[in-house]
Amino acid sequence: MSRMVFCRKYQQELEGLDMPPYPGAKGLDLFNNISKKAWQEWMAHQTLLINEKRLNVMDMGTKVYLTEQMEKFLSGEKVDEAEGYVPPEKN
Repeated sequence: MSRMVFCRKYQQELEGLDMPPYPGAKGLDLFNNISKKAWQEWMAHQTLLINEKRLNVMDMGTKVYLTEQMEKFLSGEKVDEAEGYVPPEKN
């Protein structure tokens, strides 16, 4: 049986992460309060931001920016979008 958590983003009981995605208190908070669904959606959005904004993930400013965006996204707040990005058409 899957581990269930009350997801901060979706405000409902959903399947939880298999392990903390970060070390320390931040990872434990995410593990206990974020669903697998919300985390997967964040990872896709983060990848989109990195690629479309051409962010350098080795830059400390980028890390701070992505952490801020992650916290907003997982709390259900408005987050930055990739300007000019047009998703591929679904057939």
